[in-house]
Amino acid sequence: MSLESVRAFFAEKAPEISVIESAVSSATVVLAAEAYGVEPARIAKTLSLRIGERVVLIVAAGTSRMDNKKVKALFGGKPKMLGLDEVAEITGHEVGGVCPFGLKTPLPVYCDVSLRAFDVVVPAAGSTHSAVKITPARMAELTSAEWVDVCEHRPEREAPAYSSSSEGEGCTGRG
Repeated sequence: MSLESVRAFFAEKAPEISVIESAVSSATVVLAAEAYGVEPARIAKTLSLRIGERVVLIVAAGTSRMDNKKVKALFGGKPKMLGLDEVAEITGHEVGGVCPFGLKTPLPVYCDVSLRAFDVVVPAAGSTHSAVKITPARMAELTSAEWVDVCEHRPEREAPAYSSSSEGEGCTGRG
């Protein structure tokens, strides 16, 4: 259903954009970069967060790392990654295919400024084997996203999606 909801989203709002599919998994930033022939930073990963009672999506460059302090300052609460079941239930997309398109539940979308370094980025398209190639500005326009600065950009290597100096491991998934 998820891939179909993304296809329907683009058919309605941007028919010039086609969903591309890969025979290999693109569930992580590294796998997606290999599958679609781009550097990891161009993969637009979608982070599903709960901040207090709110659920938001933050789309960021693949090698960026969310900065908890920036998120807390901007949104007024401590961010927590959604659990696997919660992600699928709320977004309608499986982890590794989460994107801001064709959502089951309307959610606020925020695009991190790290995406502006690229003319084209590659976000997932609802499954672990699909994506779209899109300009960051067009993605923000189509999803009514607000631009925010909540990440540290780490161009040399894939960075965890989520971490802080006082908490444990990050998430290297694509959403």
